[in-house]
Amino acid sequence: MLRAMKAITVALFLPLLTLGLAHAYTVKKGDTLYSLARANNLKVEELRRLNNLGTESIRIGQELRLSAREPLPLTVRTPVPPVPLKYPESEAPVKPVSTTQPVSPVKPPAPVKAPVTSNPAQPARPASGGFTLTPPSAEPLPPVAAPPRPSTSNPGTASPVKPSPVKPTLPQPSATAPRPTTKPVPAAAIPVRSGSSFEVGGVSVALPTELSMGDAFIVKLSGKAAAQATVRFPSEIGEDVRQPNEVLTPFGAAGVYVAPGRVVLGKKTPVIVEIRVAQEVVRAIVPLRNQARGAVVALKLAPLVAKKLTDPGKAAEDEMVNQGYFARGAPLWTRPFVAPLDRPPLRGSFGQSRTYVAGGPVAYHYGADYPAALGSPVRAVNDGKVLIAGQFPVRGGLVMIDHGGGVTSLYFHQSKVQVHVGEQVSRGQVIGQVGTTGISEGPHLHLEIRVRGEATQPENWINRLWP
Repeated sequence: MLRAMKAITVALFLPLLTLGLAHAYTVKKGDTLYSLARANNLKVEELRRLNNLGTESIRIGQELRLSAREPLPLTVRTPVPPVPLKYPESEAPVKPVSTTQPVSPVKPPAPVKAPVTSNPAQPARPASGGFTLTPPSAEPLPPVAAPPRPSTSNPGTASPVKPSPVKPTLPQPSATAPRPTTKPVPAAAIPVRSGSSFEVGGVSVALPTELSMGDAFIVKLSGKAAAQATVRFPSEIGEDVRQPNEVLTPFGAAGVYVAPGRVVLGKKTPVIVEIRVAQEVVRAIVPLRNQARGAVVALKLAPLVAKKLTDPGKAAEDEMVNQGYFARGAPLWTRPFVAPLDRPPLRGSFGQSRTYVAGGPVAYHYGADYPAALGSPVRAVNDGKVLIAGQFPVRGGLVMIDHGGGVTSLYFHQSKVQVHVGEQVSRGQVIGQVGTTGISEGPHLHLEIRVRGEATQPENWINRLWP
Protein backbone atom coordinates (compact mmCIF):
# COMPACT_ATOMS: atom_id res chain seq x y z
CA MET A 1 0.00 0.00 0.00
CA LEU A 2 2.80 2.44 0.94
CA ARG A 3 4.62 1.69 -2.32
CA ALA A 4 1.45 2.46 -4.29
CA MET A 5 0.99 5.83 -2.54
CA LYS A 6 4.60 6.82 -3.34
CA ALA A 7 4.06 5.95 -6.99
CA ILE A 8 0.90 8.09 -7.12
CA THR A 9 2.70 11.02 -5.44
CA VAL A 10 5.57 10.89 -7.93
CA ALA A 11 3.15 10.65 -10.84
CA LEU A 12 1.27 13.75 -9.66
CA PHE A 13 4.17 16.03 -8.76
CA LEU A 14 6.69 15.21 -11.49
CA PRO A 15 4.61 16.85 -14.30
CA LEU A 16 4.08 19.92 -12.10
CA LEU A 17 7.80 20.31 -11.52
CA THR A 18 8.47 19.87 -15.22
CA LEU A 19 5.78 22.45 -16.06
CA GLY A 20 7.26 24.93 -13.59
CA LEU A 21 10.75 24.59 -15.01
CA ALA A 22 9.48 24.82 -18.56
CA HIS A 23 8.12 28.26 -17.80
CA ALA A 24 11.26 29.49 -16.03
CA TYR A 25 13.44 31.89 -18.04
CA THR A 26 17.10 30.94 -18.55
CA VAL A 27 19.46 33.91 -18.31
CA LYS A 28 21.43 34.56 -21.50
CA LYS A 29 24.53 36.59 -22.19
CA GLY A 30 23.75 40.32 -22.09
CA ASP A 31 20.66 39.95 -19.89
CA THR A 32 20.25 42.16 -16.82
CA LEU A 33 17.44 42.38 -14.29
CA TYR A 34 16.55 45.75 -15.80
CA SER A 35 16.28 44.40 -19.37
CA LEU A 36 14.26 41.36 -18.25
CA ALA A 37 11.95 43.51 -16.12
CA ARG A 38 11.36 45.91 -19.03
CA ALA A 39 10.71 43.05 -21.49
CA ASN A 40 8.15 41.39 -19.18
CA ASN A 41 6.44 44.52 -17.82
CA LEU A 42 7.78 43.91 -14.33
CA LYS A 43 9.69 45.95 -11.79
CA VAL A 44 13.20 44.94 -10.77
CA GLU A 45 11.99 44.63 -7.19
CA GLU A 46 9.34 42.13 -8.31
CA LEU A 47 11.92 39.98 -10.09
CA ARG A 48 14.13 40.00 -7.01
CA ARG A 49 11.22 39.05 -4.76
CA LEU A 50 9.96 36.30 -7.10
CA ASN A 51 13.41 34.69 -7.20
CA ASN A 52 14.63 35.46 -3.66
CA LEU A 53 17.56 37.48 -5.02
CA GLY A 54 19.62 39.35 -2.45
CA THR A 55 21.38 41.49 -5.09
CA GLU A 56 20.79 42.68 -8.65
CA SER A 57 23.48 40.38 -10.08
CA ILE A 58 22.43 37.39 -12.19
CA ARG A 59 24.47 34.73 -13.96
CA ILE A 60 24.35 33.11 -17.38
CA GLY A 61 22.34 29.88 -17.21
CA GLN A 62 20.46 30.92 -14.09
CA GLU A 63 16.74 30.12 -14.19
CA LEU A 64 14.37 32.90 -13.15
CA ARG A 65 10.65 32.78 -12.75
CA LEU A 66 8.78 35.68 -14.30
CA SER A 67 5.42 35.11 -12.60
CA ALA A 68 4.20 34.21 -9.11
CA ARG A 69 2.40 31.24 -10.73
CA GLU A 70 5.75 29.66 -11.55
CA PRO A 71 7.55 27.71 -8.79
CA LEU A 72 11.14 28.51 -7.94
CA PRO A 73 13.52 26.39 -10.08
CA LEU A 74 14.65 23.32 -8.14
CA THR A 75 17.65 22.41 -10.24
CA VAL A 76 21.13 23.66 -9.40
CA ARG A 77 23.29 24.55 -12.37
CA THR A 78 27.04 24.67 -12.54
CA PRO A 79 28.16 28.05 -11.21
CA VAL A 80 28.98 30.58 -13.93
CA PRO A 81 30.79 33.88 -13.39
CA PRO A 82 28.29 36.68 -12.54
CA VAL A 83 27.10 38.93 -15.33
CA PRO A 84 27.99 42.55 -14.44
CA LEU A 85 24.96 44.80 -14.11
CA LYS A 86 25.77 46.89 -17.16
CA TYR A 87 25.92 46.52 -20.88
CA PRO A 88 29.13 45.52 -22.65
CA GLU A 89 31.56 48.39 -22.80
CA SER A 90 31.59 50.27 -26.06
CA GLU A 91 34.59 50.60 -28.27
CA ALA A 92 37.14 53.01 -26.91
CA PRO A 93 35.79 56.52 -27.52
CA VAL A 94 37.77 59.44 -28.76
CA LYS A 95 40.23 60.54 -26.07
CA PRO A 96 41.05 64.20 -26.54
CA VAL A 97 43.92 65.54 -24.51
CA SER A 98 42.83 66.73 -21.08
CA THR A 99 43.47 70.39 -20.50
CA THR A 100 42.70 70.53 -16.80
CA GLN A 101 44.27 73.65 -15.33
CA PRO A 102 43.94 75.53 -12.07
CA VAL A 103 40.97 77.86 -12.11
CA SER A 104 41.32 81.48 -11.10
CA PRO A 105 38.96 82.76 -8.38
CA VAL A 106 35.45 83.32 -9.65
CA LYS A 107 33.67 86.64 -9.37
CA PRO A 108 30.80 87.23 -6.92
CA PRO A 109 27.39 85.94 -8.06
CA ALA A 110 25.63 87.97 -10.71
CA PRO A 111 22.35 87.47 -12.58
CA VAL A 112 22.51 84.25 -14.56
CA LYS A 113 22.84 84.69 -18.31
CA ALA A 114 23.64 81.31 -19.75
CA PRO A 115 25.50 80.49 -22.93
CA VAL A 116 24.49 78.66 -26.03
CA THR A 117 26.29 75.61 -27.32
CA SER A 118 27.86 75.52 -30.72
CA ASN A 119 26.93 73.22 -33.52
CA PRO A 120 30.13 73.04 -35.56
CA ALA A 121 30.45 71.69 -39.03
CA GLN A 122 30.15 67.92 -39.33
CA PRO A 123 33.56 66.22 -39.37
CA ALA A 124 34.61 63.06 -41.11
CA ARG A 125 32.70 59.92 -40.07
CA PRO A 126 34.37 58.12 -37.14
CA ALA A 127 34.66 54.47 -36.20
CA SER A 128 31.47 52.79 -35.06
CA GLY A 129 30.59 50.96 -31.89
CA GLY A 130 27.17 49.49 -31.13
CA PHE A 131 25.60 51.29 -34.08
CA THR A 132 26.42 50.66 -37.72
CA LEU A 133 27.67 53.85 -39.32
CA THR A 134 26.56 53.09 -42.86
CA PRO A 135 26.19 56.08 -45.22
CA PRO A 136 22.63 56.59 -46.52
CA SER A 137 21.89 54.95 -49.86
CA ALA A 138 21.46 57.17 -52.91
CA GLU A 139 17.78 56.51 -53.34
CA PRO A 140 14.91 58.86 -54.09
CA LEU A 141 13.18 59.97 -50.91
CA PRO A 142 10.00 61.89 -50.17
CA PRO A 143 10.81 65.61 -50.26
CA VAL A 144 11.68 66.82 -46.78
CA ALA A 145 11.96 70.58 -46.53
CA ALA A 146 14.91 71.83 -44.55
CA PRO A 147 13.24 73.68 -41.68
CA PRO A 148 14.42 77.22 -40.98
CA ARG A 149 16.44 77.35 -37.83
CA PRO A 150 18.63 79.96 -36.17
CA SER A 151 22.34 79.98 -36.72
CA THR A 152 24.08 77.05 -35.06
CA SER A 153 27.16 79.08 -34.33
CA ASN A 154 26.46 78.71 -30.65
CA PRO A 155 28.80 80.64 -28.37
CA GLY A 156 27.93 78.57 -25.34
CA THR A 157 30.43 75.86 -26.27
CA ALA A 158 34.03 76.09 -25.29
CA SER A 159 37.60 75.81 -26.43
CA PRO A 160 40.90 75.15 -24.66
CA VAL A 161 42.45 78.08 -22.83
CA LYS A 162 45.54 77.74 -24.99
CA PRO A 163 44.84 75.02 -27.51
CA SER A 164 47.58 72.72 -28.57
CA PRO A 165 48.94 73.40 -32.04
CA VAL A 166 48.30 69.72 -32.76
CA LYS A 167 44.95 69.52 -34.49
CA PRO A 168 42.69 66.78 -33.02
CA THR A 169 42.61 63.74 -35.29
CA LEU A 170 39.14 62.60 -36.24
CA PRO A 171 38.59 58.83 -35.99
CA GLN A 172 38.27 56.89 -39.21
CA PRO A 173 35.57 54.38 -40.15
CA SER A 174 36.07 50.88 -38.80
CA ALA A 175 37.08 48.40 -41.46
CA THR A 176 34.98 45.74 -39.72
CA ALA A 177 31.84 47.82 -39.27
CA PRO A 178 28.84 45.75 -40.43
CA ARG A 179 27.11 47.08 -43.51
CA PRO A 180 23.80 46.13 -45.08
CA THR A 181 24.14 43.58 -47.85
CA THR A 182 20.71 44.19 -49.34
CA LYS A 183 20.15 46.52 -52.24
CA PRO A 184 18.42 49.84 -51.59
CA VAL A 185 14.69 49.85 -52.13
CA PRO A 186 13.34 52.79 -54.16
CA ALA A 187 11.36 55.12 -51.90
CA ALA A 188 8.33 54.87 -54.16
CA ALA A 189 8.21 51.10 -53.52
CA ILE A 190 8.44 51.33 -49.71
CA PRO A 191 5.05 50.93 -48.00
CA VAL A 192 4.14 53.51 -45.37
CA ARG A 193 2.42 52.14 -42.26
CA SER A 194 -0.10 54.16 -40.28
CA GLY A 195 -0.38 54.24 -36.52
CA SER A 196 2.22 53.92 -33.79
CA SER A 197 2.36 50.11 -33.75
CA PHE A 198 2.64 47.59 -36.57
CA GLU A 199 4.68 44.59 -37.71
CA VAL A 200 7.44 44.17 -40.27
CA GLY A 201 9.09 40.85 -41.04
CA GLY A 202 7.57 39.26 -37.92
CA VAL A 203 8.90 42.05 -35.68
CA SER A 204 6.50 44.22 -33.67
CA VAL A 205 7.31 47.93 -33.90
CA ALA A 206 6.23 50.59 -31.38
CA LEU A 207 6.66 54.32 -32.05
CA PRO A 208 5.60 57.52 -30.26
CA THR A 209 2.20 58.83 -31.30
CA GLU A 210 3.62 62.36 -31.71
CA LEU A 211 6.80 64.30 -30.96
CA SER A 212 8.10 67.81 -30.26
CA MET A 213 11.29 69.68 -31.08
CA GLY A 214 14.07 68.60 -28.74
CA ASP A 215 12.48 65.25 -27.89
CA ALA A 216 14.52 62.10 -27.42
CA PHE A 217 12.55 58.96 -28.23
CA ILE A 218 12.96 55.26 -29.03
CA VAL A 219 11.87 52.89 -31.77
CA LYS A 220 11.00 49.68 -29.91
CA LEU A 221 11.33 46.35 -31.72
CA SER A 222 10.06 43.05 -30.29
CA GLY A 223 10.30 39.52 -31.63
CA LYS A 224 12.78 36.79 -32.52
CA ALA A 225 14.14 38.71 -35.52
CA ALA A 226 14.36 42.08 -33.72
CA ALA A 227 18.13 41.73 -33.28
CA GLN A 228 18.55 41.59 -37.08
CA ALA A 229 16.53 44.74 -37.77
CA THR A 230 18.00 48.11 -38.77
CA VAL A 231 16.50 51.57 -38.30
CA ARG A 232 17.12 54.93 -39.90
CA PHE A 233 15.40 58.32 -40.19
CA PRO A 234 15.13 59.51 -43.84
CA SER A 235 13.51 62.77 -42.71
CA GLU A 236 16.95 63.86 -41.43
CA ILE A 237 18.17 64.33 -45.01
CA GLY A 238 18.34 68.05 -45.66
CA GLU A 239 18.32 68.90 -41.94
CA ASP A 240 21.17 70.42 -39.95
CA VAL A 241 22.15 67.18 -38.18
CA ARG A 242 25.25 65.03 -37.93
CA GLN A 243 25.20 61.72 -39.83
CA PRO A 244 21.74 62.24 -41.39
CA ASN A 245 19.86 59.03 -42.21
CA GLU A 246 22.48 56.98 -40.36
CA VAL A 247 21.77 53.22 -40.35
CA LEU A 248 21.32 52.09 -36.73
CA THR A 249 21.59 48.57 -35.37
CA PRO A 250 19.27 48.46 -32.33
CA PHE A 251 20.56 47.21 -28.97
CA GLY A 252 18.77 45.23 -26.28
CA ALA A 253 18.18 41.73 -24.93
CA ALA A 254 15.47 39.13 -24.24
CA GLY A 255 13.81 39.77 -27.61
CA VAL A 256 13.32 43.51 -27.01
CA TYR A 257 15.57 45.94 -28.92
CA VAL A 258 15.53 49.71 -29.29
CA ALA A 259 17.04 52.42 -31.48
CA PRO A 260 17.18 55.98 -30.12
CA GLY A 261 15.95 58.95 -32.13
CA ARG A 262 15.91 62.71 -31.60
CA VAL A 263 14.00 65.67 -32.99
CA VAL A 264 16.39 68.48 -33.86
CA LEU A 265 15.60 72.00 -32.65
CA GLY A 266 13.96 73.98 -35.44
CA LYS A 267 12.30 70.96 -37.05
CA LYS A 268 8.75 71.57 -38.27
CA THR A 269 8.08 68.56 -40.51
CA PRO A 270 7.09 65.03 -39.38
CA VAL A 271 9.67 62.41 -38.44
CA ILE A 272 10.01 59.60 -40.99
CA VAL A 273 11.18 56.25 -39.59
CA GLU A 274 12.37 53.38 -41.80
CA ILE A 275 12.65 49.80 -40.45
CA ARG A 276 14.26 46.97 -42.36
CA VAL A 277 14.00 43.29 -41.39
CA ALA A 278 15.78 41.02 -43.90
CA GLN A 279 14.28 41.97 -47.30
CA GLU A 280 11.18 43.69 -45.91
CA VAL A 281 11.26 47.48 -45.53
CA VAL A 282 8.54 49.78 -44.25
CA ARG A 283 8.30 53.44 -43.27
CA ALA A 284 6.16 55.24 -40.73
CA ILE A 285 5.44 58.91 -40.12
CA VAL A 286 5.34 60.45 -36.63
CA PRO A 287 3.67 63.90 -36.54
CA LEU A 288 5.06 66.88 -34.61
CA ARG A 289 3.07 68.90 -32.09
CA ASN A 290 2.46 72.55 -32.88
CA GLN A 291 4.74 74.58 -30.65
CA ALA A 292 4.70 78.32 -30.16
CA ARG A 293 8.25 79.60 -29.86
CA GLY A 294 9.03 82.53 -27.61
CA ALA A 295 10.62 85.79 -28.62
CA VAL A 296 14.35 86.04 -29.20
CA VAL A 297 16.20 86.86 -25.97
CA ALA A 298 18.98 89.46 -26.29
CA LEU A 299 21.57 88.76 -23.60
CA LYS A 300 23.93 91.70 -24.33
CA LEU A 301 27.03 90.22 -22.73
CA ALA A 302 29.57 92.45 -21.03
CA PRO A 303 32.48 93.33 -23.38
CA LEU A 304 35.03 91.19 -21.50
CA VAL A 305 32.73 88.16 -21.61
CA ALA A 306 31.67 88.72 -25.23
CA LYS A 307 35.33 88.88 -26.22
CA LYS A 308 35.57 85.14 -25.50
CA LEU A 309 33.27 84.50 -28.48
CA THR A 310 36.21 85.28 -30.76
CA ASP A 311 38.85 83.52 -28.70
CA PRO A 312 41.42 81.90 -31.06
CA GLY A 313 41.04 78.56 -29.26
CA LYS A 314 37.29 78.26 -29.84
CA ALA A 315 37.51 76.49 -33.21
CA ALA A 316 39.89 73.78 -31.92
CA GLU A 317 37.75 73.13 -28.87
CA ASP A 318 34.55 73.00 -30.93
CA GLU A 319 36.19 70.38 -33.11
CA MET A 320 37.24 68.39 -30.04
CA VAL A 321 33.69 68.36 -28.67
CA ASN A 322 32.28 67.51 -32.08
CA GLN A 323 34.40 64.36 -32.15
CA GLY A 324 32.74 63.23 -28.94
CA TYR A 325 29.31 63.45 -30.55
CA PHE A 326 30.25 60.54 -32.81
CA ALA A 327 30.85 58.12 -29.93
CA ARG A 328 28.61 55.05 -30.26
CA GLY A 329 28.62 51.57 -28.67
CA ALA A 330 26.17 49.76 -26.42
CA PRO A 331 24.66 51.68 -23.48
CA LEU A 332 26.87 51.84 -20.40
CA TRP A 333 23.95 52.58 -18.07
CA THR A 334 21.31 50.29 -16.53
CA ARG A 335 19.54 52.69 -14.14
CA PRO A 336 17.38 55.83 -14.52
CA PHE A 337 19.11 59.16 -15.16
CA VAL A 338 19.46 61.56 -12.21
CA ALA A 339 19.61 65.34 -11.93
CA PRO A 340 23.09 66.94 -11.80
CA LEU A 341 22.02 69.27 -8.98
CA ASP A 342 19.43 69.26 -6.21
CA ARG A 343 17.53 72.23 -7.66
CA PRO A 344 15.51 72.44 -10.91
CA PRO A 345 16.68 74.25 -14.05
CA LEU A 346 15.37 77.60 -15.24
CA ARG A 347 12.06 77.01 -16.97
CA GLY A 348 12.25 77.53 -20.72
CA SER A 349 16.04 77.78 -20.86
CA PHE A 350 16.37 74.78 -23.20
CA GLY A 351 15.64 75.60 -26.84
CA GLN A 352 15.47 79.34 -26.24
CA SER A 353 16.39 81.57 -29.21
CA ARG A 354 19.12 84.00 -28.18
CA THR A 355 21.54 86.64 -29.34
CA TYR A 356 24.69 87.31 -27.35
CA VAL A 357 25.80 90.67 -28.70
CA ALA A 358 23.88 93.49 -30.32
CA GLY A 359 23.25 92.64 -33.97
CA GLY A 360 24.68 89.12 -33.47
CA PRO A 361 23.22 85.94 -35.02
CA VAL A 362 20.26 84.18 -33.43
CA ALA A 363 21.19 80.80 -31.97
CA TYR A 364 19.33 78.10 -30.08
CA HIS A 365 20.29 77.41 -26.48
CA TYR A 366 21.06 73.69 -26.55
CA GLY A 367 21.09 73.05 -22.80
CA ALA A 368 19.22 73.63 -19.56
CA ASP A 369 20.58 76.16 -17.03
CA TYR A 370 20.68 75.28 -13.33
CA PRO A 371 21.32 78.34 -11.10
CA ALA A 372 23.30 77.34 -8.01
CA ALA A 373 25.76 78.65 -5.47
CA LEU A 374 29.45 78.68 -6.33
CA GLY A 375 31.10 75.41 -5.40
CA SER A 376 27.90 73.31 -5.42
CA PRO A 377 28.77 69.70 -6.33
CA VAL A 378 27.94 68.70 -9.92
CA ARG A 379 26.98 65.05 -10.40
CA ALA A 380 27.08 62.75 -13.45
CA VAL A 381 23.58 62.04 -14.74
CA ASN A 382 24.45 58.37 -15.34
CA ASP A 383 27.26 55.85 -15.80
CA GLY A 384 29.76 56.48 -18.58
CA LYS A 385 33.30 57.32 -19.64
CA VAL A 386 34.83 60.81 -19.57
CA LEU A 387 35.74 62.09 -23.04
CA ILE A 388 36.74 65.68 -22.17
CA ALA A 389 37.68 67.29 -18.85
CA GLY A 390 39.29 70.70 -18.49
CA GLN A 391 39.01 74.48 -18.51
CA PHE A 392 38.12 76.26 -21.77
CA PRO A 393 37.56 79.93 -22.62
CA VAL A 394 33.98 79.57 -23.90
CA ARG A 395 32.46 76.56 -22.13
CA GLY A 396 34.59 77.20 -19.07
CA GLY A 397 35.07 74.19 -16.82
CA LEU A 398 33.81 71.39 -19.07
CA VAL A 399 33.19 67.67 -18.60
CA MET A 400 31.85 65.53 -21.45
CA ILE A 401 30.68 61.96 -20.68
CA ASP A 402 29.95 59.18 -23.19
CA HIS A 403 27.07 57.03 -21.91
CA GLY A 404 27.07 54.67 -24.90
CA GLY A 405 24.18 54.22 -27.29
CA GLY A 406 25.09 57.53 -28.97
CA VAL A 407 24.16 59.48 -25.79
CA THR A 408 26.53 62.10 -24.33
CA SER A 409 26.15 64.60 -21.50
CA LEU A 410 28.05 67.89 -21.15
CA TYR A 411 28.50 70.10 -18.08
CA PHE A 412 29.62 73.74 -18.63
CA HIS A 413 31.01 76.66 -16.57
CA GLN A 414 32.38 74.64 -13.64
CA SER A 415 34.85 76.35 -11.32
CA LYS A 416 36.60 73.04 -10.67
CA VAL A 417 36.75 69.81 -12.69
CA GLN A 418 37.25 66.69 -10.55
CA VAL A 419 37.54 63.90 -13.13
CA HIS A 420 40.02 63.09 -15.91
CA VAL A 421 39.80 61.89 -19.51
CA GLY A 422 39.23 58.14 -19.78
CA GLU A 423 37.84 57.80 -16.25
CA GLN A 424 34.81 55.57 -15.76
CA VAL A 425 32.20 57.48 -13.74
CA SER A 426 29.07 56.22 -12.05
CA ARG A 427 25.61 57.72 -11.78
CA GLY A 428 25.53 60.47 -9.13
CA GLN A 429 29.33 60.71 -8.84
CA VAL A 430 30.64 64.24 -8.20
CA ILE A 431 32.53 65.38 -11.30
CA GLY A 432 33.07 69.07 -10.50
CA GLN A 433 31.78 72.23 -8.87
CA VAL A 434 29.39 74.95 -10.06
CA GLY A 435 31.15 78.10 -11.29
CA THR A 436 30.81 81.02 -13.67
CA THR A 437 33.68 80.31 -16.05
CA GLY A 438 33.60 80.71 -19.84
CA ILE A 439 30.70 82.60 -21.42
CA SER A 440 28.90 83.19 -18.16
CA GLU A 441 27.90 86.18 -16.05
CA GLY A 442 26.64 84.34 -12.98
CA PRO A 443 27.16 80.99 -11.20
CA HIS A 444 25.16 78.19 -12.81
CA LEU A 445 25.49 74.82 -14.53
CA HIS A 446 24.68 74.43 -18.22
CA LEU A 447 23.67 70.79 -18.87
CA GLU A 448 23.29 69.18 -22.29
CA ILE A 449 22.17 65.63 -23.10
CA ARG A 450 22.67 64.81 -26.76
CA VAL A 451 21.62 61.85 -28.90
CA ARG A 452 24.03 61.22 -31.74
CA GLY A 453 25.24 64.79 -31.42
CA GLU A 454 21.88 66.58 -31.40
CA ALA A 455 20.55 68.37 -28.33
CA THR A 456 17.53 66.99 -26.46
CA GLN A 457 15.52 68.32 -23.53
CA PRO A 458 17.55 67.32 -20.42
CA GLU A 459 14.51 67.39 -18.10
CA ASN A 460 12.89 64.58 -20.11
CA TRP A 461 15.74 62.24 -19.17
CA ILE A 462 15.70 62.77 -15.42
CA ASN A 463 14.20 59.94 -13.29
CA ARG A 464 13.56 57.83 -16.38
CA LEU A 465 15.19 54.60 -17.48
CA TRP A 466 16.29 55.16 -21.05
CA PRO A 467 15.67 53.56 -23.38
